[in-house]
Amino acid sequence: MAELLEFGMLFAFGFSWPFAIARTYRAKRVDGKSPMFMVIVILGYCCGIASHLVEGTKLWLVAVYLVDIALVSTDLALYCVYSRRNSAAAVN
Repeated sequence: MAELLEFGMLFAFGFSWPFAIARTYRAKRVDGKSPMFMVIVILGYCCGIASHLVEGTKLWLVAVYLVDIALVSTDLALYCVYSRRNSAAAVN
Protein backbone atom coordinates (compact mmCIF):
# COMPACT_ATOMS: atom_id res chain seq x y z
CA MET A 1 0.00 0.00 0.00
CA ALA A 2 2.84 2.40 0.84
CA GLU A 3 4.35 2.07 -2.63
CA LEU A 4 1.01 2.87 -4.27
CA LEU A 5 0.70 6.00 -2.14
CA GLU A 6 4.24 7.00 -3.04
CA PHE A 7 3.45 6.41 -6.70
CA GLY A 8 0.35 8.62 -6.31
CA MET A 9 2.47 11.41 -4.87
CA LEU A 10 5.05 11.11 -7.63
CA PHE A 11 2.36 10.98 -10.29
CA ALA A 12 0.60 14.06 -8.92
CA PHE A 13 3.81 16.07 -8.78
CA GLY A 14 4.96 14.80 -12.16
CA PHE A 15 1.59 15.51 -13.76
CA SER A 16 1.90 19.22 -13.01
CA TRP A 17 5.31 19.77 -14.62
CA PRO A 18 4.29 19.39 -18.30
CA PHE A 19 1.83 22.25 -17.78
CA ALA A 20 4.57 24.41 -16.25
CA ILE A 21 6.94 23.50 -19.08
CA ALA A 22 4.33 24.34 -21.73
CA ARG A 23 3.55 27.66 -20.08
CA THR A 24 7.22 28.61 -19.94
CA TYR A 25 7.80 27.52 -23.53
CA ARG A 26 4.79 29.46 -24.86
CA ALA A 27 5.44 32.63 -22.87
CA LYS A 28 9.22 32.51 -23.26
CA ARG A 29 9.33 34.27 -19.88
CA VAL A 30 10.26 32.98 -16.45
CA ASP A 31 8.68 35.60 -14.24
CA GLY A 32 7.72 34.09 -10.90
CA LYS A 33 9.74 30.91 -11.37
CA SER A 34 12.32 29.93 -8.79
CA PRO A 35 15.33 27.95 -10.01
CA MET A 36 16.28 27.22 -6.40
CA PHE A 37 12.87 25.59 -5.84
CA MET A 38 13.39 23.39 -8.89
CA VAL A 39 16.87 22.36 -7.69
CA ILE A 40 15.47 21.50 -4.25
CA VAL A 41 12.73 19.39 -5.86
CA ILE A 42 15.35 17.54 -7.93
CA LEU A 43 17.44 16.94 -4.80
CA GLY A 44 14.36 15.59 -3.03
CA TYR A 45 13.71 13.19 -5.90
CA CYS A 46 17.37 12.10 -5.75
CA CYS A 47 16.94 11.34 -2.04
CA GLY A 48 13.88 9.24 -2.89
CA ILE A 49 15.88 7.32 -5.47
CA ALA A 50 18.74 6.83 -3.02
CA SER A 51 16.40 5.44 -0.38
CA HIS A 52 15.07 2.83 -2.79
CA LEU A 53 18.55 1.90 -3.99
CA VAL A 54 19.86 1.54 -0.44
CA GLU A 55 16.92 -0.62 0.62
CA GLY A 56 16.84 -2.49 -2.67
CA THR A 57 13.05 -2.41 -2.71
CA LYS A 58 10.45 -0.94 -5.02
CA LEU A 59 13.00 -0.34 -7.75
CA TRP A 60 10.19 0.25 -10.25
CA LEU A 61 9.50 3.53 -8.44
CA VAL A 62 13.01 4.70 -9.37
CA ALA A 63 11.79 4.94 -12.98
CA VAL A 64 8.96 7.26 -11.89
CA TYR A 65 11.43 9.40 -9.95
CA LEU A 66 13.64 9.61 -13.05
CA VAL A 67 10.72 10.76 -15.21
CA ASP A 68 9.89 13.45 -12.65
CA ILE A 69 13.54 14.54 -12.52
CA ALA A 70 13.58 14.79 -16.31
CA LEU A 71 10.47 16.98 -16.27
CA VAL A 72 11.78 19.32 -13.58
CA SER A 73 15.16 19.47 -15.32
CA THR A 74 13.44 20.45 -18.57
CA ASP A 75 11.68 23.32 -16.82
CA LEU A 76 14.96 24.34 -15.17
CA ALA A 77 16.74 24.29 -18.54
CA LEU A 78 14.00 26.48 -20.04
CA TYR A 79 14.41 28.83 -17.08
CA CYS A 80 18.12 29.16 -17.80
CA VAL A 81 17.60 29.77 -21.53
CA TYR A 82 14.80 32.29 -21.19
CA SER A 83 16.22 34.15 -18.22
CA ARG A 84 19.42 34.77 -20.20
CA ARG A 85 17.45 35.87 -23.27
CA ASN A 86 15.23 38.16 -21.20
CA SER A 87 18.27 39.65 -19.42
CA ALA A 88 20.06 40.22 -22.73
CA ALA A 89 16.98 41.84 -24.24
CA ALA A 90 16.64 44.16 -21.24
CA VAL A 91 20.26 45.33 -21.62
CA ASN A 92 19.91 46.09 -25.32
